[in-house]
Amino acid sequence: MMYQSIHFQSKGRATTNASNPEVIRKMKEIVGEENVWVDPQKVEPYGADAVKEKFPPEAVVFPESTEQVSRILKLANEYRFPVTARGGGVGYTGGAVPIEGGIVLGTDRMNKIIEINVDDLYVICQPGITTYNLQKEVEKYGLMFPPDPASYKESYIGGNIAENAGGMRTPKYGVTKHYVLGLEVVTATGEIIRTGGKTVKNVVGFDLTGLFCGSEGMLGIITEATLKLVPMPEATATVRANFRTMEEACKVLTKFTPLGILPMAMEVIDKYCIEAVEGSFAFGLSKEANAILLVAVDGSKEEVEKQARIIEEIIRKNGGFDVMRSRTKEEEDKLWDVRRAISPSLTKYGELKINEDVVVPRSKVPELVAGVEAIARKYNTFVANFGHAGDGNIHVNFVCSRNPEEIRRARACVKETFELAIKLGGTISGEHGIGYVKAPYLEMAVDKPTLEIMKAIKKVFDPNGILNPGKMFA
Repeated sequence: MMYQSIHFQSKGRATTNASNPEVIRKMKEIVGEENVWVDPQKVEPYGADAVKEKFPPEAVVFPESTEQVSRILKLANEYRFPVTARGGGVGYTGGAVPIEGGIVLGTDRMNKIIEINVDDLYVICQPGITTYNLQKEVEKYGLMFPPDPASYKESYIGGNIAENAGGMRTPKYGVTKHYVLGLEVVTATGEIIRTGGKTVKNVVGFDLTGLFCGSEGMLGIITEATLKLVPMPEATATVRANFRTMEEACKVLTKFTPLGILPMAMEVIDKYCIEAVEGSFAFGLSKEANAILLVAVDGSKEEVEKQARIIEEIIRKNGGFDVMRSRTKEEEDKLWDVRRAISPSLTKYGELKINEDVVVPRSKVPELVAGVEAIARKYNTFVANFGHAGDGNIHVNFVCSRNPEEIRRARACVKETFELAIKLGGTISGEHGIGYVKAPYLEMAVDKPTLEIMKAIKKVFDPNGILNPGKMFA
């Protein structure tokens, strides 16, 4: 199956001054000959992300220090060639894809943890460490870095910050920006700056740290991050239940907080996802289930036991059946296996999958899901819905063949889904970002005066348009 945006056609290799032999020679002097790749076969994988549309770079460069990043960007300004920073390359909007050519700056070698401070609850790390490896290292000290995007084993911390990644624990813990205390950044012109620091409170000057969170590599390249940690909870538990309709499952989302319960995660899965998962993995899911709701809580053992019991009662009172609760870590993992198996299972419905991540206020999720299903019927296009219902972030997946008419209808579905999300008080992306895939729709979600301020900020940080051109404002 091709996970493709179908918004753009794949492009051949663009040519800029990055191909200049003198430029290649100077980059090799900066990072070492073995860390500059120009062979078309070697650089091709760095021209695509999860969207799978290919825009091969002219070279891939792997620095290992802030000073090397600075020198590369100064070289890019001197010779006027584009630079696109890249972490794990698992994004869904083309944010790390060099669509206008130039070089890809890979952060793979900048993967060290510099300090874990147990007393002050922070970790300092380089951008090329995966979220998973960072989490495992801080867990050794009884600490937790909460953001957990689905791609946490492949995604890099630098990319998570650049996209302001979310994940399943967002309802209770928030998104990546809530855990970024300070940054070291190389600006587009090669200047090295530091924002924030090691303290939770810091109101000295403008909040540049917040500005770089979600900036999609368009303002600077993150070379070091100071991240807030929290103590590991003593216990966790997950409750999974079936429902006869998605509307029933989604309406339960707002029932917990009035009773003082703030779940760590609340995920919903529709009937098409259930059918796909069961057909591929045979989990033994009920044929009567047209929706599945997963609710996870954490805290002390006593808190978890009490909250899980209340959640079970609320679910049963509101139409849930076949309610299951984990008692061990192994049981908990098995309950979540269904959620993790969705994406690879959707291949049975078509060749192309458009994975959109619209977000609305949590109380509007039932209306969003019903509206998306109506849009799909209107255009005779298959849709599967699942995702982070606890924070209103639903992954809407339109699946079709390569038939041009089916693609046209799928595009129409995307546009109307964005319009619906905005009408419901939400927006067009909760965690995937804009990149080039959603750039044509940006003006639907951002008014003109605000958009002009964003463009002006880009101009201040990147006067020569070096970093990640062709994204967001294209």
